[in-house]
Amino acid sequence: MKLLQVPTANLEQRIKEELEENPALEEGDDKFEETFTEESQDEFSSDSDDDNYEEPEESYDNIDISEYVQDGDDEVADYKLRDDNYPDADDNKVVPHRVETSFHDMLTAQLGLLKLDDRTARIAEQIVGSIDDDGYLRRETTSIMDDLAFRQNIEASEAEIEELIRKIQQFDPPGVAARDLQECLLLQLHRKTRGGKPVQKAIDVLTNYFDEFTKKHYDKIQKGLGIDDEGLKEVIQQIIKLNPKPGGNVGEVNKAESYVVPDFFILNNNGKLELTLNSKNAPDLRISEGYRDMLKDYERGSKKDKRQKEAVLFIKQKIDAAKWFIDAIKQRQQTLMMTMQTIMDYQYEFFLTGDETTLRPMILKDIAERTGLDISTISRVANSKFVQTEFGTYRLKFFFSESLSTESGEEVSTREVKKILSDMVFGEAKKKPLSDEKLTEMLQEKGYNIARRTVAKYREQLNIPVARLRKEL
Repeated sequence: MKLLQVPTANLEQRIKEELEENPALEEGDDKFEETFTEESQDEFSSDSDDDNYEEPEESYDNIDISEYVQDGDDEVADYKLRDDNYPDADDNKVVPHRVETSFHDMLTAQLGLLKLDDRTARIAEQIVGSIDDDGYLRRETTSIMDDLAFRQNIEASEAEIEELIRKIQQFDPPGVAARDLQECLLLQLHRKTRGGKPVQKAIDVLTNYFDEFTKKHYDKIQKGLGIDDEGLKEVIQQIIKLNPKPGGNVGEVNKAESYVVPDFFILNNNGKLELTLNSKNAPDLRISEGYRDMLKDYERGSKKDKRQKEAVLFIKQKIDAAKWFIDAIKQRQQTLMMTMQTIMDYQYEFFLTGDETTLRPMILKDIAERTGLDISTISRVANSKFVQTEFGTYRLKFFFSESLSTESGEEVSTREVKKILSDMVFGEAKKKPLSDEKLTEMLQEKGYNIARRTVAKYREQLNIPVARLRKEL
């Protein structure tokens, strides 16, 4: 179960850890390297003895190693996990590596451009360290004062800290070190003013009518500032072009969020879908030939002392652990392929066309019953794995949805309803956006038996705001 949850991107590291922990496990096609040092081989030899060893000799009698040293076609040492279902990895491909400077490194570098004495520099570093990844200084000035006093034994006044904050707010990117969204946007507009751009009306809106602007009460803004529709449109365009998260697009980002390594590939080959598993899920693993040779040497030997028998038990344990890991990897592959094959067959029409309205209602139980696997196993696969198609890369849980009845009694996927709802909002007249009541009526006209509260729930799940907040001039 633990291996099943490991994403493909992290599986290689998990296998590397197992290889380091278990010397009896090897990657295929690698030449065997001596596992034991000369000293350990001397201890393994028949001439060694340990007078202080007190374990009863009977515990090492009748050690059966026949299954570990058999020769034949099914020899574990020749075990490989690859077959024609796995595309060959491009071992010669050069993988580019990104060289990055983090957001805080960028701020610290700019801090070095200010002419500050040692004490003031330490205060400024404390302020920069309190800025979050979005670029905001969400820590109160009094809290920064306490941090300086208790952690660095520096007594700084509130005015002194505020003065340094104002200096840091002149750093790039514009809007950094703001305490809230309003201040962040105003910092950016003031920067534009110094650049000679006419944005005073936008500054007035955010200064005096910020709440009305966020709630799109444009009539109050127009009445208060005495501007017409064209003037308001220009102000809105100036504001929406600002960056609400000045630190969000700078420096390092989470690699897991930046790159998705698909676990499966689905190819449409002249109308026939072909499913393959990412080759990284099919490592070439085997039992160390050197360890098996040691067992053969033990079997051929005549004198078997306690130290030799102890070493043989150690080798057997490591080989058993290696066999278990290989079997676990193989079982992981089989579970992944069985689950994805069943999902592909169930949603065959979608993988052919990419049309979300063709998705069938499908819950975890449906796939569990078809595969004979436990629902918890299907859930682990669906939540952590991705499939790459010609229409994009999807997490497997995307294909699971509840059902909704139509007027004719037919069950359709809620995913289909959400897609239609999304298309309706996309095609609406933005000067007069559709209310939840109107969206409900339109869906019912299409034959979907749906309540207004359900439409509101789906709209929220799609991150679509209410009609008033979708209104444009």
